[in-house]
Amino acid sequence: MKLMRYCLCVLPLLFAASLFAAGKPATDTLVGKLAIHDNAPATVETADHKIVTLDGDETTRLVLTDKRLNGFEIQAKGKFTAADKFMIGPSYDRSLLVRQNGKLKMITYWCNVCSIRDYTPGPCRCCQKEMALDLVDPDHPDGN
Repeated sequence: MKLMRYCLCVLPLLFAASLFAAGKPATDTLVGKLAIHDNAPATVETADHKIVTLDGDETTRLVLTDKRLNGFEIQAKGKFTAADKFMIGPSYDRSLLVRQNGKLKMITYWCNVCSIRDYTPGPCRCCQKEMALDLVDPDHPDGN
């Protein structure tokens, strides 16, 4: 009878712990040189010369088409979906950073006419002028 009570108390705790562990997926970090391709997904060449194809959410996919980022060293957080495929985590988690002058920077776009910051390349939503690539400190994305 005591064993039955013990099991009834411990089993729910073990179940809750397993749900908590399952709720926090492990994150991989991918570091390497970014290559932007016409009509093909972006790739990263790692230090050991392995080529990994990148994917991500809609915002990340748009960023990965910006040829101005070609050749940058990147740090991406996410998950390997295969040995040569990497799914970058959500853009709102700042999962894709580039290295500039030895420091990791967040990829943003700035319209100096309208003073509008965006997170995808393309024309300004106000004046339609092409937005400038603006790499900013991830701890101070507003420039302050």
